[in-house]
Amino acid sequence: MPALRNFALVLVAVAMLGAEGARDFEPWSTFESDFDGKDWKEIEAKLPAFPKEENLLPFRAGGASPHRFLLDAQSLSIGADGVVRYTLVVKTAGGATNVSFEGIRCNMRQQKYYALGQAGGNWTRARNPQWRRIDYHDINLQHGVLFADFLCAGTGSNRFPVNGVAEVVQRLKYGPPARPVADD
Repeated sequence: MPALRNFALVLVAVAMLGAEGARDFEPWSTFESDFDGKDWKEIEAKLPAFPKEENLLPFRAGGASPHRFLLDAQSLSIGADGVVRYTLVVKTAGGATNVSFEGIRCNMRQQKYYALGQAGGNWTRARNPQWRRIDYHDINLQHGVLFADFLCAGTGSNRFPVNGVAEVVQRLKYGPPARPVADD
């Protein structure tokens, strides 16, 4: 409730200042820079060792997909920049295996490809790695599931990485925690 009260006070102050004064109102400009992440700096993503079968942990990415989705436990990291990085292995129903090294920014609900796996266990860096929004209607539903159930905690716009790599492994092995029921 205090946060809601503070937000209401900011709105009243902005209304009292008028349009000209609102532009210079410090809490408002801080909110904007926090929201769009202009001050955020990404650390360099170091490519992990190529995944080994014994380190792969399966997870379900929706009942509609015939593919198997696995995360390499050895590649999991949570960087000082707040990015959860991991190697994703997708075994398709047709017999192909796709490997990618990726990251998720929980606070911005974004995903990025860093590298793609090649036959023989080599990496090829992504040509144009860009952060993109994770949407559940995406063809790549696995990113939404990783974001919501395994790699990120919190709710709504207050999302952050889970409390360490061990927690990610626990969630993958034993399932994600139950989601809170929304009060209506």
